[in-house]
Amino acid sequence: MAAAYIIAAGGIIQLASAAFPAWELPNWTLRVLIVCLLMGFPVALMLAWAFDITADGIQATPDVAAPRTHRRRNVFMLVATGVIMSASAGFFLLPRVSAHKCDKSIAVLPCRIGNRVRVNVQLINAETDEHMWAEDYDRDLTDVFAIQTDLAQQIVRELQAKLSPSEKAQIERKPTENGEAYLAFVQAHNLSHAIESLEKLKQSEQLYQRAIDLDPKFALAIARYSQLQSWFLNDVERTPERVEKARTLAEQAMQLQPDLPEAHLALGFSYYYGDKNYEAALREFEIARLGLPNESEVYLAIGAIQRRQGKWAHSIANMEKAASLNPKDTWALQNLTYNYSILRNYDAANKTVDRALALDPTAMELLGVKSSLAIAEKGDFGVAETGFEALESIPMTNEQKLRTADARADVFLLERRYSDGLREAESLSDDQAASYPTGLWSKYYHIGFARRALEDESGARAAFLKAKSAAEEQLKRTPDVAKLRIHCAGPESKPNLGLVTKRSAFSGFNRQGRRKFSVEPALVWINRS
Repeated sequence: MAAAYIIAAGGIIQLASAAFPAWELPNWTLRVLIVCLLMGFPVALMLAWAFDITADGIQATPDVAAPRTHRRRNVFMLVATGVIMSASAGFFLLPRVSAHKCDKSIAVLPCRIGNRVRVNVQLINAETDEHMWAEDYDRDLTDVFAIQTDLAQQIVRELQAKLSPSEKAQIERKPTENGEAYLAFVQAHNLSHAIESLEKLKQSEQLYQRAIDLDPKFALAIARYSQLQSWFLNDVERTPERVEKARTLAEQAMQLQPDLPEAHLALGFSYYYGDKNYEAALREFEIARLGLPNESEVYLAIGAIQRRQGKWAHSIANMEKAASLNPKDTWALQNLTYNYSILRNYDAANKTVDRALALDPTAMELLGVKSSLAIAEKGDFGVAETGFEALESIPMTNEQKLRTADARADVFLLERRYSDGLREAESLSDDQAASYPTGLWSKYYHIGFARRALEDESGARAAFLKAKSAAEEQLKRTPDVAKLRIHCAGPESKPNLGLVTKRSAFSGFNRQGRRKFSVEPALVWINRS
């Protein structure tokens, strides 16, 4: 009976280890199953000891005087069984000091224990969630690149795909010989996708720098670091130093590895965000596309430039391509929503943002986009209120709290709920507001607008002056941020609306607003729309 139990339990464990990942059950369910089977083994031993299976059925084992040595052996076996069971349960249930928490992704579940790594790879059809293939790999961390190459080749065979010589070379090439540098690179790359979090982007910047310090010839890390610098130029901190750094890093990656597609991608972004040289950027993106034919990021970048050029059909086609190549990513869908919204195709815009929200229902940016669509199309503020209620149920960083309060104040002011808008804007301390580049300026603009609507002219003027001062300080640090300049370029700026006449506002717009539009021509059309 004990032997039968062991065979049956082994079969159950093998079946569960293959089936549970396919059912997307958490890892602890397999551990619980194994522990239950281990706990059942002593019961099976005792039943085998107490009963015999005979031709007449199951009968109690007759008492037979056993030698003392046999009794000792039986006691020893029971004790040993208990020790094994306890040790096994501890292995599966107790945390290890050196173990890292397993990170789950769409296809790979890596788990590191000491200097060993287990990688559970699942090849999934992202559109249907069908599990096509799965495999476990147990290797030393020193062999991590062999694992990477092996996995890539196995997936290619499973998909029956044909690789070009350049693609085959990319799979077999080691990006670096330094394991610690590669670990820092992977961590940085994962954080760099958190575009809604300035804190995580700063962490990514530090990790990329660490990877390059550990291996100065790590071309892939240098290229991705350049790309991150370019993103800062576009959305966060547009300084001359970052413009230069993005270009220098991209050129350095090209020198180290001229055929690296990611290096061309990085150089393209430096032209795009750094110089606004769209034609040069498109040339580099096209080279990158040839080397990365299934990389959604390339098509998204091309589509974004075509949007700025007013080539709407081409832009939408490339963004749809990006979304199809990476259907679990919301960023391509968010950009596609922007296209439809600018064209006032609200039906398509709502359907697209709903696809993104189905993937990430509590994403702040997506909820904001959905709310903006409802307000622009129908003047419906209910969607915004529903979004704010959804955010209340999730933990938020200080940065997220700041952005939520800022958005709430905006909505309240649009609804003419001026007292609520004032309360929301004043709920943030200056230190909290200053943690985000435009936070302090935005806070006092909202306060000034609300106080003016409440007929508190002196309070409004004081708030607008603080907003003006904060905006000018930010403009000194980042003089080429187009989105900031349109608000801070002169008397027409929002903070000054409470300080100047309508005539002087338009005069200021004519003097300095044009520079803004020469820097960011696409926004002329967008702001007119």
